[in-house]
Amino acid sequence: MFTLPARSSFHGALRVPGDKSGSHRAVLLSALAGGACTIEGLSPGEDVRGTAALVAALGATISTEGAIVHVQGPSGGLRATSEPLDCGNSGTTMRLCSGLLSPIVGHHTLIGDASLMRRPMDRVAIPLRLMGGDIRGVGEREVAPLSIAGRPLTGIEYDLPVPSAQVKSALLLAGLFASGATIIRERHRTRTTTEVMLAAMGAAITSVDEGEGRVVTLAPGLPQSSFNFVVPGDPSQAAFFAVLGLLGHDSSVAIIDVDTAPERIGFAAVLQRMGGDLNFDSTAPRATITTRSSQLVATEIWSHEIPSVDEAPILAIAAAAAEGVTAFRDMGELRVKESDRFAGCLAMAAAVGARTWSDGDDFFIEGLGHAGAFQPFTIDAGLDHRIVMSSAIAGVVGQGCTIEGHETVASSYPHFFDDLASLS
Repeated sequence: MFTLPARSSFHGALRVPGDKSGSHRAVLLSALAGGACTIEGLSPGEDVRGTAALVAALGATISTEGAIVHVQGPSGGLRATSEPLDCGNSGTTMRLCSGLLSPIVGHHTLIGDASLMRRPMDRVAIPLRLMGGDIRGVGEREVAPLSIAGRPLTGIEYDLPVPSAQVKSALLLAGLFASGATIIRERHRTRTTTEVMLAAMGAAITSVDEGEGRVVTLAPGLPQSSFNFVVPGDPSQAAFFAVLGLLGHDSSVAIIDVDTAPERIGFAAVLQRMGGDLNFDSTAPRATITTRSSQLVATEIWSHEIPSVDEAPILAIAAAAAEGVTAFRDMGELRVKESDRFAGCLAMAAAVGARTWSDGDDFFIEGLGHAGAFQPFTIDAGLDHRIVMSSAIAGVVGQGCTIEGHETVASSYPHFFDDLASLS
């Protein structure tokens, strides 16, 4: 149990860890590239360290020199290992590596912690089998352990039934080694981190907007060359401190060097719509985001505005402090995250004293009008780093809180509590 006291105001600037999504992909693509690659700004979280350990088990060499991570893929390509590959708490690692491993000859087993072993992997297993992959999980939803027998693959044309950058990226990684093109259609645009990195490395990939969605086409083959990846600050981590600056009394918080890709920064538009004083000092594709104390009002938030729905927990805290009823629409995806975040969002808002209810995949929070009205609370974060960090923000801007399972922030943001303290 970890107790956080209330604090009066928050001032200062900080840089959040490197984008976790970009960090995973930089490690994986560096291990495939064949040349000596470097990565700057890599996320220090356990999830990304797990991805690095996984590719090392497949034959890549990884070393650190100051703030630079060096990755060298094996000359003959990544190879199977007889040991199970542990993805820890990271769904990104398991889904992306399902695609990475499917064309690598040999047998592979993917496992994870208790939370990850409950998360459904059918959404990635089904299209990989359409490509000719041999991947099997446990039960109808195909939870881990995942058993993969590497074999030759064929490119497919696939419509993503649920917006998912993880599934899209898994298919693109598999498609690098498939025969024929891989074409992926998404109804709502998701983050383009994988496509941008592949294009920068010289892969034959195109991405074309189509209405609210996008069509991505990849021809097989990845140039065998060295590359330097520079990972910007993680927008999903920036969201916690953006809300802190808005809800704190007489506060101003700046988050520097944040990725501003449109699919990653949707939470900022939501907060501005709620009346938040949020500004960008931008030199694309990065920006400093500054927020100042604001009176928030309720709004309607659709899942496609925040495609990964990673920011829903901290937006639930913003909604609990706003005037009126905020509606969160089409949020069923929250149920299959590190924890049941659908229930977690409602539990956090109710814990501070807001009225909450749900209807199908929608949920509603009637705000208290300001964070000063929050009541002290105790919550079990359920091994979910985003529930920990959102609860912590609610506690410090309100009347304090006690969090069970706070240590799980190490999966994505090991120094979160230090950074939070630095702004007091």
